[in-house]
Amino acid sequence: MNKHLPVFVVAFLLTACAEPLPENKLHYAGDWQSKEMALLILEDGSVAYKRLKDGATTSVNGPLKEFIGDDFVVGVSFLTTAFDVSEPPHEEKGVWRMTVDDVQLTKVNE
Repeated sequence: MNKHLPVFVVAFLLTACAEPLPENKLHYAGDWQSKEMALLILEDGSVAYKRLKDGATTSVNGPLKEFIGDDFVVGVSFLTTAFDVSEPPHEEKGVWRMTVDDVQLTKVNE
């Protein structure tokens, strides 16, 4: 039996649970970066997050479950992570910015 099969099954189930971003939240889609954080949000609702803080790395990969105002929740069932968006995506002098969990992110050009 393939020892990687459980990983593929879990990955498939997580992405199968993703729903596309709502029309009014499409501006969240993109590759958002800072020195200590990377946040990838796809239009299909998939999210990949990685943050380095205090010498430790935290990462979350999963479907975007819901928006609560400007904030959003990623995960399935009770295994979720909430992201606090204090500044939603906005354009400043041709550069897209967003502040998530007190970190200012810049959208990487596609």
